[in-house]
Amino acid sequence: MPSVSLCWLRRDLRLDDQAALFHAVQTGLPVLCVFVFDRRILDRCAADDRRVGFIWQTIAELKQELMAAGSDLYCLVGDPVEEIPRLAAQLGAADVYANTDYEPDARARDTAVATRLAEQGRTLHLSKDQVIFECNEVLSGSGKPYTVFTPYKNAWLKKLSTTAVSTYAIDDLPSRLYPLDATPLPTLAELGFGNVHLEELKLAAGPRGAAQLFADFIQRIRWYKEWRDFPATKGVSYLSTHLRFGTISIRKLVQFARYDGSEGALCWLNELIWREFYQQFLWHFPDVARQSFKAEYRDLGYPNNQDWFDARCAGQTGYPLVDAAMRQLNQSGYMHNRLRMIAASFLVKDLLIDWRWGGTLFC
Repeated sequence: MPSVSLCWLRRDLRLDDQAALFHAVQTGLPVLCVFVFDRRILDRCAADDRRVGFIWQTIAELKQELMAAGSDLYCLVGDPVEEIPRLAAQLGAADVYANTDYEPDARARDTAVATRLAEQGRTLHLSKDQVIFECNEVLSGSGKPYTVFTPYKNAWLKKLSTTAVSTYAIDDLPSRLYPLDATPLPTLAELGFGNVHLEELKLAAGPRGAAQLFADFIQRIRWYKEWRDFPATKGVSYLSTHLRFGTISIRKLVQFARYDGSEGALCWLNELIWREFYQQFLWHFPDVARQSFKAEYRDLGYPNNQDWFDARCAGQTGYPLVDAAMRQLNQSGYMHNRLRMIAASFLVKDLLIDWRWGGTLFC
């Protein structure tokens, strides 16, 4: 008889309002949470990649939270396609629960994991968690995906008006978890990232860091529409990284924006809709991860001057606002939203450098 259900954490690094965890708990079996440090991704990262530091700190926080509940976050290092089925077989697990990831590489990974699990007689169950509406839930009247934001936003808001955005609450989580003694967390040095200095991270990691930022943003959300346009003003939420790695619930953010109802909150809600627009865009048109959406732009002859690219990366172009943007990114790991648009546009339209070169800095 199966003894455990596995909850595989990926871009949903929290225990609060966590769809996959909720559905794993509903099986009635004890739940073991697992995270895989994916070597296929890590091996492509620079040794001082701040994203890895952010994730590592977040994993450390989740381990503490689960250990306090009598369990632990089981951490593996390797290829998830190999590691998840191996752990499931080792533990005699029933099934594996995770949340849907909409990026092409992640979809291919999940298909491969699901195939391996099926060979064992197990199932990979995927849940919607990082968006309000996914995939085909918001389509045009003709049943096609939107490629322009404003019509998508209008359809999204119309659907929201008739949809209950419910959160996932788990009663007495400690009693639902698989009892597990503390397991080791690989150090950053062991993962090959000894150059990541955690004390230099300017952005607090983990669900606690996300909660602190959101609590601060709530105090000034009513002025968001005006203040967000000025990079020197503390006007934005600073939650983009937390949304990227799922350390805060998108459902709770949307619920708050609707409840607040101020001009600033509704303007911010539009930004959250932009995020979902591109998630569904990537789902329907996965090739845009590597090439332009419009065919006529795919073969542009970018000169790609390496010296200019290096100067732009170092914040030494001589254009003060662009340089300030890059220096902010280099020093803090964060760049203001308006500066992101300026820096990206300058790279492509002024320096005539391939947008994919710049993408490596923003991903």
